[in-house]
Amino acid sequence: MTALKDRLRADLTAAMKARDEVRTRTLRMALTSVSKEEVAGSSARELSDDEVITVLTKEAKRRREAAEAFAAAGRDEQAAAERAEGAILDSYLPAQLTDGEIAALVAEVIDETGASGMAAMGQVMKAVTPRVAGRADGARVAAEVRRKLAS
Repeated sequence: MTALKDRLRADLTAAMKARDEVRTRTLRMALTSVSKEEVAGSSARELSDDEVITVLTKEAKRRREAAEAFAAAGRDEQAAAERAEGAILDSYLPAQLTDGEIAALVAEVIDETGASGMAAMGQVMKAVTPRVAGRADGARVAAEVRRKLAS
């Protein structure tokens, strides 16, 4: 079993003992998502820590999007609950890259690949995505790639 999955399970047990409902609910949801991912596909398998981080990143993004939707609809209580769950999930994810760090990585990849023009966006994204995996939202990376290739 992976270290991150072990940590999630141990933290779930601690949250249950502490009667922390938000943390308990969030960690149960996260572990359920990990389990679903493990049995998806042709055969069941154990996820690596990187794959667990990918699952947690997707769940955190869902929470952010749901919070925005609830806030836009004037349902502040549900938005706050989604933000609280997102904050718990974020504590298990690697530190996010700053805009400057993303810009530096994109510039480095563009230099390495010799890419120029918007036609090379896919090539640059393919090279930069593994380097930022789990540490930056794809939309932020794509925006920076678009900005660099357009200039």
